[in-house]
Amino acid sequence: MLSGRFFQFREFRPVVTKDANVSDHPENDLPLGPRLAAVGPYRCGSGQPLLVIAGPCVIEDESTLLSIGERLARIAAELPISLVLKASFDKANRTSIESYRGPGLERGLEILDHLKRTTGLPVTTDIHEPHQAAPAARVCDLLQIPAFLCRQTDLLVAVAKTGCAVNVKKAQFLAPWDMKHVVGKLEAAGCRDILLCERGTFFGYGRLVNDMRAIPQMQMLGRPVVFDATHSVQEPGGLGTTSGGNRAMVEPLARAAMALGADGLFFETHPAPQTAKSDGPNMIPLDRMSDLLHRLVAIRQTAIRQTVIRQTAEELP
Repeated sequence: MLSGRFFQFREFRPVVTKDANVSDHPENDLPLGPRLAAVGPYRCGSGQPLLVIAGPCVIEDESTLLSIGERLARIAAELPISLVLKASFDKANRTSIESYRGPGLERGLEILDHLKRTTGLPVTTDIHEPHQAAPAARVCDLLQIPAFLCRQTDLLVAVAKTGCAVNVKKAQFLAPWDMKHVVGKLEAAGCRDILLCERGTFFGYGRLVNDMRAIPQMQMLGRPVVFDATHSVQEPGGLGTTSGGNRAMVEPLARAAMALGADGLFFETHPAPQTAKSDGPNMIPLDRMSDLLHRLVAIRQTAIRQTVIRQTAEELP
């Protein structure tokens, strides 16, 4: 448990060295912006509390989601974090046609709306088609664009037109600096509150790795960056008809993201991951979330403290 007063938040500025051969390092030409976004009642980015997006992969039933939401709300009250409850109404990209997808748009949004009013937490869900954007935005405080769909212009424009904040996951095949085109599409359609999310890069078949440079490189686009710790350990299609994963690697990767100054963390969690209907192998057991978040916040506080000390020393005459 953390004791004493939490350290005052201050902007974590990534250190980027200008390379002589700029053409080989296009990320070095990206301007560092203010890095702020409004998400429901929260602000995420420079100098703001850690944004935590957490919940089950998919809505299994209302009672399970309510128990998860109530537990996460209690955890959020213990820590200097901004917590958004996450759950999907439809997992349209499951490995097998036989896999459970969720309750669907109408029923799923009804459940999310009830959870939002009951727990007091902002909510988010992912959408896969443009026609889902408007109804989802009437309930959700944040809309999520799946990694495979992050370049779909019609989907991005539809989300932007709702006026809702959006969290776009970087595709597993995309360079961090190429997310500037995703940001450009959203901005052109009127979106102001944009989060970018790192969730791993393909490394051969059925395996992902994380290039942690993606966090400061995407922050240089002037947008807050969220690190998806649970999907980063996913093994797509690794169990044949479903995806596998290695949840033992979730905390080490999340620790690295905190040390690097990520503005947010994304976790999927479930009371019993072994029986979850989607993504169980990479989800964090709900009863471990409190201790995990306390440890990660402590690392973030240390990183912020060291950054302030360094910046203060640089400002001295």
